[in-house]
Amino acid sequence: MNKIYVVGIGPGAYDYMTIKAAKALEECDCIVGYPVYVDLVKKMFDDSDLKAKKEIEFLTTPMKKEVERCKMAFEEAKKGKCVAMVCSGDAGVYGMSGLMLTLKEEYPGVEVENVSGVTATLSGAAVLGAPLIHDFAVISLSDLLTPWDVIEKRLENAAAADFVMVIYNPSSIKRHDYLKKACEIILRHQPENLVCGTVENIGRDGEKMTLHTLAELKDVQVDMFTTVFIGNSKTQVIDGRMVTPRGYKGVED
Repeated sequence: MNKIYVVGIGPGAYDYMTIKAAKALEECDCIVGYPVYVDLVKKMFDDSDLKAKKEIEFLTTPMKKEVERCKMAFEEAKKGKCVAMVCSGDAGVYGMSGLMLTLKEEYPGVEVENVSGVTATLSGAAVLGAPLIHDFAVISLSDLLTPWDVIEKRLENAAAADFVMVIYNPSSIKRHDYLKKACEIILRHQPENLVCGTVENIGRDGEKMTLHTLAELKDVQVDMFTTVFIGNSKTQVIDGRMVTPRGYKGVED
């Protein structure tokens, strides 16, 4: 078939996966991805009505082996297979679709189709309430591919512009204090009582949402499976949920 689907599988649960993504996985002979995401796909096949039509081969590479992972998918597709390159959330949001399309020039006989998924920005917001009803910015704190001074500038400008912010990759073993550093930057422009929220393990076992003030968030311990939401000056807590009004009240037709 010589085809690769670059599939965003959502946050992890089958219920969060789009119908198109599920159909793409069912069509494939081979599924390639980071081990955590491949394991999630295996669990979906086991626990849901997502059924493999044939024997599926699962291939993985570890973190920092993304180029090798993409080339592995292309090499399998060259053999006439239908392949899925799986990513959590949406493959076009901090995912593999950009690298796959860049490398496609080396494999002119292979077709690549992107299949969108539900990114943590959306699935996490639904858990918290309605924090993204107005303009927002999404920023990753991972400095593996983006220098910290660039990340700092983006945080500074988004805070000054009063954007709601969604923070990906807020912490890791080597970056345990990055969320604290980010909050300190935002506190230059926003008050300590700014409404914030965190969602852990979205769509997976152990899902948990917590509301914080910006001052509290600065000292919260998080991990790579936590998505952080930082409100704007209008964000409030309504009945235990994080809500950013869009300003419908008082708006004339």
